[in-house]
Amino acid sequence: MSDAELTVTVDGPVATVVIRNPARRNAMTPAMWRQLPVLLDGLEADPAVRVLVLTGAGGTFCAGADLGDLDELLAAGDGSIAVAAEERLAAFGRPTVAAIEGACVGGGCQLAVACDLRLAAADARFGVPPARLGLVYPAPTTRRLAGLVGPSAAKHLLFTGELVDAERALRIGLVDEVLPAGVLADRVAALTTTIAERSRLTVTAAKEIVDGRADADRLAWWHAQVRDSGEAREGVSAVNERRPPRFGWTPPAAR
Repeated sequence: MSDAELTVTVDGPVATVVIRNPARRNAMTPAMWRQLPVLLDGLEADPAVRVLVLTGAGGTFCAGADLGDLDELLAAGDGSIAVAAEERLAAFGRPTVAAIEGACVGGGCQLAVACDLRLAAADARFGVPPARLGLVYPAPTTRRLAGLVGPSAAKHLLFTGELVDAERALRIGLVDEVLPAGVLADRVAALTTTIAERSRLTVTAAKEIVDGRADADRLAWWHAQVRDSGEAREGVSAVNERRPPRFGWTPPAAR
């Protein structure tokens, strides 16, 4: 039986997906790419889950895609199972946080960039290696990378295929925070706890709007939710009474 798998744990409002493939530094196999959207569907259907963490086992995030099935990936182009998994992760309806140690390269970087936030240990290394392999990076993935770090930094990563350290990744906007390796888990736990305590209405709407997925009708719907839910009144009352808010809004069924 293969040791390559994605595992899931749920601790209160926080779900954690762990990439495991110890023989290949947590490279994503075809089976793992196919597994990820299925796991995300299940977690999104769980109303208790308010934040998702994606990380790797054994001090490595993900060293890329397992190239043993290269022909399958080449034939699919932008319709590959890797792009499908990336798009599903980017569209996940709750905040997503990548907790990154060690190698975050190729497919690993692809998954990290698809998350909303990225926290890295000081030993993390990042790279986008298609130019070293003669591959064309998928268009959705390239655009997402450029939208995050800007055209120039994206071109540098893509043109050279060089690895960059965590501090440079922080400077170009590839990650949001860099922490000592021994502190990363505690910081991720604190951050996800904070997000889970905030208004789910605010957080969900913010994610849709920032990601450009809210049209005029959807924006009007969000403002109606604020008016009708009592969420804002509860937030203001909690501030005035100097107590934690008791937010109660939950997402309705998917449109």
